Amino acid sequence: MKDHQSFKTTPASGSYIYGRNAVLEAISAGRAIEKIFIAYGSDGASIDAIRQKARNAGISFTTADREKFGAMERELRAGKGAAQGVIALCSLGVTLDLQTLISHSYENNDTPMLLALDGITDPHNLGALARSAECAGFSGIILPSGHSSPITPAAVKASAGALEHIPVAKVGELSVALKDCKSAGFTVIGAAGESKRIYTDEFNYTLPIVLIIGSEGEGLRPNIRKLCDELIKIPMAGKIESLNASVAGGVLMFEIRRQRR
Repeated sequence: MKDHQSFKTTPASGSYIYGRNAVLEAISAGRAIEKIFIAYGSDGASIDAIRQKARNAGISFTTADREKFGAMERELRAGKGAAQGVIALCSLGVTLDLQTLISHSYENNDTPMLLALDGITDPHNLGALARSAECAGFSGIILPSGHSSPITPAAVKASAGALEHIPVAKVGELSVALKDCKSAGFTVIGAAGESKRIYTDEFNYTLPIVLIIGSEGEGLRPNIRKLCDELIKIPMAGKIESLNASVAGGVLMFEIRRQRR
């Protein structure tokens, strides 16, 4: 069966590659790939090669159930079977390595602000957080390869274009990245509902800051929580225990900006 060397460009400036040989060649050529989706039950030498090459290149890949994969094929209008069980999402937006992001941040501001995400798996939340970060003057976003949504066209759309402007550093382990940030002079602040410190309390937000937002369900992971220099919370007055992650992130980012004024 002849492979389909296929590319799909979305209105959100994102591109997908589908077909086994096409994805293999893209990995070999060093194409910036965000994530690879492999249909459940797909096997064979080429699938094994894709998994191995992706692993060696540090590219995230996942097995998608047949219903989800079929929906992706329909969205791409690839034709049934054309993807041969493999779809790769190419990286979108401005992507840097962490050290470059840190350097650029200090070049533009003596006390830069970075946003780190831990467990944000909804692309719409990712996009909304990126939009708030860009509007609040944050220098960039730290996004772990695992425990996070990839930068999909849906995320780009939800960001209202912010992900085309604000740099994103993709990191393997968020804990390692935070340690590097602390070594570079950043104070790490985490959002945690159980904290005793309210986000509007007096705190020196004029320092170089990394603000970490965790998932709605689990919040910050324990190993990430331990690396925080300070934990802050938004007090709740209603019956719901927490805000949507993107809303909470927006509130905190603009409070930091307000106090800096």
